[in-house]
Amino acid sequence: MTDEPLPPPAAPEPAPETQSPAPAPLEAAEVPAAPHRSGFVAVVGRPNVGKSTLMNAYLGQKIAIISNKPQTTRHTQLGILTRLDAQVIFVDTPGMHEARNPLGTYMVQVATRALQDADVVLFIVDVSTPPGPGDERLAEIIAKRGEAGPVVLALNKSDRLAPDNVIPFTTAYAALVPAAEWMLVSATRGDNLDDLLNKIVLSLPEGPELFPEDEVTQTHVRDLAGEFIREAALNLLEEEVPHGVAVEVESFQERGEGNAFIAATLFVERESHKGIVIGKNGGMLKQIGTNARKEIEGLLGGKVFLELHVKVRVNWRKNEADVQRLGYRPRE
Repeated sequence: MTDEPLPPPAAPEPAPETQSPAPAPLEAAEVPAAPHRSGFVAVVGRPNVGKSTLMNAYLGQKIAIISNKPQTTRHTQLGILTRLDAQVIFVDTPGMHEARNPLGTYMVQVATRALQDADVVLFIVDVSTPPGPGDERLAEIIAKRGEAGPVVLALNKSDRLAPDNVIPFTTAYAALVPAAEWMLVSATRGDNLDDLLNKIVLSLPEGPELFPEDEVTQTHVRDLAGEFIREAALNLLEEEVPHGVAVEVESFQERGEGNAFIAATLFVERESHKGIVIGKNGGMLKQIGTNARKEIEGLLGGKVFLELHVKVRVNWRKNEADVQRLGYRPRE
């Protein structure tokens, strides 16, 4: 009898695979929520660097007038941006310049006051040109705040910056405020505005909302109407005339559904300027009214009847009493 070979031993059955249990999801209470931030952001810079344009871009609507004429902004203007994690209160300020009359003194005073009271300073410069004496003076004023709050540097008009000037110009501006975070932006084109806003938010102190979430500005509609009239005059008039224009709204009557009747007077400094503002057969004043009415109707969402007059108040910018009478009075 021949012995048959024994069959090979059966391979042991593999042990069942074991898996580590998946970690239990964190309860909502265990996920730390980002702190809510709020505060005032002083928007400062030399005249005509794009301060009002940038603030309007963030708010998604126009509350600050815009012109290519320097020293367009004369008052501080609040622009309130509310989002889930923060409330940013922009304080648009007059451009810092060397004051040569009581109006200029008022403008510098309100800008300096906003700078001192701010939680964050948003220093806006025109990066398409190299820093000038005005930028250097403003950087010195900002530096004197000491530990009052962080500074964010917005290198605006980057869309106009020549490639060969990118490094030298950005380096020069960054050197003015070494401790500041900076970013190249274009307020008109929208470049990097979201990233700049995130830098601003992270620089704000923790805190609750300071204004109702549906409030965008504290400027009265009556005052905004006056500013839109002045903006139309600024953009249509040339030479020295537009700088000597002030607007006083004498009547503002709402007539339901956004409709309104507005009567306003444009004050100029010379009799010859009055003729220029009125124009041949009243043509210039009519165009000022047409342009202003479009802006005001966009604000109110209805029809506006606008009645304009022109009066002379000789050299009012040089007269302290006239400057205050026309509304340029520093708040206590």
